[in-house]
Order: sequence, then structure tokens, then C-alpha cells
Amino acid sequence: MSPPIGPSTELAPSHAMRAADLIRRSGDIRREPRYAFEMDLNALIDSHPGVRRGKPRFVDTRITVYDVLEYLAGGMSADEIITEFPELTTDHVHAALEFAALREPRLEAE
Repeated sequence: MSPPIGPSTELAPSHAMRAADLIRRSGDIRREPRYAFEMDLNALIDSHPGVRRGKPRFVDTRITVYDVLEYLAGGMSADEIITEFPELTTDHVHAALEFAALREPRLEAE
């Protein structure tokens, strides 16, 4: 497994995976930002084998990216999700959507 990347490399355990690692496993995400508002997913999303079975989750929470995507797909608004989970912000909801969008081309190729 590749080591964590990003500014928190020194602080992250070697067995944790950052968002870019999770996406890169099946394709290269090194590209120019498409939008001015793209964020550093590594600051918000990581994965740890001992937490939620290693699913991508928001840093310092047990809430997975897929939890938020399922709530959005079920009809909850970003505001409703943030009200239900006060540890999340609109940046977290946007990060979940960006994470899904970056993984989407990989899924098309399979």
C-alpha cells in the first residue's frame, strides 16, 4: 500500500490512506483543476483499515463519504445533512460529491 501523501504525511500512520490514494488506486488523478472551487480532498477525506472497514471517511469522524452520498441520493439537502451531523460542513458535502465525480471515470472503464 502506498504511503499517505499531502501535507500531513509526517503525522499520518503508514497504514492510513488519503483521498488521493483511494482515487489513484485505479487511475491517475494528477491533472489541472477543472474548477476554481476544487478543494484538497486529502484535508477532508482519508481511510483507515480499523475505522468503518477502511471505507473513505471524513477526517476525525466515522462518517463515510458513501454515507453522505446515500443521504443526498435519498433526497436530503446539504443543510439537512449538516444539521443531522454537526461535525460536517458544506465543504464535507462538496468533498463527497467531488470524490464521487473523480471516481466516476474509473467506474466507466470497468
